[in-house]
Amino acid sequence: MRILFLSPRQCWPTRSGAKLREYYFARALAQRGQVTYLHFTDPGAEPLTRKDLPFFQEVVAIPKPPAYGPAKLIRGAFGRWPLPILNYTSDEMSAAVDRLTSSDAYDLIHLDLLHMIRYGEAIVRRAGSATRIVYNWHNIESEAMRRFSATVSSPAKRWYARLTAAKLASLEQHILKTAFGHVVCSVRECEELRRTAPSARIAVIENGVDTADFCPGVQVSGQAHKLVFVGSMDYYPNVEAATSFTRRIWPVLRRRFPDLNLWIVGANPTSAVLQLGNEEGVTVTGTVPDVRPYYRDALAAIVPLRTGGGTRLKILEAMAAGVPVVSTPLGAEGLAVTPGENILLADPDDAETWLRHLGQLTLSEVARTALSASAFDLVRTVYDWGILGRKLCDTYEGWLRGEP
Repeated sequence: MRILFLSPRQCWPTRSGAKLREYYFARALAQRGQVTYLHFTDPGAEPLTRKDLPFFQEVVAIPKPPAYGPAKLIRGAFGRWPLPILNYTSDEMSAAVDRLTSSDAYDLIHLDLLHMIRYGEAIVRRAGSATRIVYNWHNIESEAMRRFSATVSSPAKRWYARLTAAKLASLEQHILKTAFGHVVCSVRECEELRRTAPSARIAVIENGVDTADFCPGVQVSGQAHKLVFVGSMDYYPNVEAATSFTRRIWPVLRRRFPDLNLWIVGANPTSAVLQLGNEEGVTVTGTVPDVRPYYRDALAAIVPLRTGGGTRLKILEAMAAGVPVVSTPLGAEGLAVTPGENILLADPDDAETWLRHLGQLTLSEVARTALSASAFDLVRTVYDWGILGRKLCDTYEGWLRGEP
């Protein structure tokens, strides 16, 4: 296979769930074929080269354009293209796409996220509707935006988010009916999209984890007094989860378990997240080179999400590290988990259930060990990146052979 892999971000270093999914997908494809990796460079970062990603045939880095300016906000409200698309609109990227697709014949063009739709549309206009473009959906963007609108307090932001969600939904309907194929994170998302386009070619390739990399089997003693919440702390769903949990649930937990500590671990914490470090028993680490040490001796990893979409790699990583997971139902959405068997679930504002679950983990080593062992078996057999990478390659090769 000859593949053009077009991304709105650089996949290395892998400091977010989106980058992890992209990196392991791209690396797997490069093991089966020749991949040209065309991407936007993260602001302030050095452009990636083949020295960083030697498995690619070619690496092309384009500076990411400025986002969220006043002009883009106005165009996003009153023009055809919503703001999430405008933020990734670049003449330099357009020129690079034109150059690569004019000089090379690709079997398939992989677009990471709906955000890159304008480049896909330009390729189709020039090369024809037979162009094989596949969209990799990290989540359903319109759904995530609608959920955001339900949690934001500002009436203006709520109106803008609802408007943006409607425009994103229209674009999603368009690509579902016209693109060669689609890859989604979960069966739930696949079913949602099939309601819109029953005949669309959609494959479920889940998010994953490198199970060998997380050294599972750490035995947590009954004296463990650490909860960890891991994630990019400039991503709104994580910011909202960290702040709401710390303000609403954490004081109740702390009164019941006075030795308990909460560690919020993740890159680029916003000012709202940094302020949480002033709360008793709360530590905000900021960017760390490796999240694995923070799972050691943790009583549990928490995922108190109230909004967002896709599936959460932070849950899979905690399971691979041998740490029990307590999540909201939305946080575990899309994962093939069984509550009480390999995960514990609590509604975001249900302090009593959070207390009950953490009390169970504190008092019963048998329950804690059984939960962790079942969770590790799940990620080892279903969610390992090696398994998922082969599944992705087999899917693409089958599609190119004409299989549905």
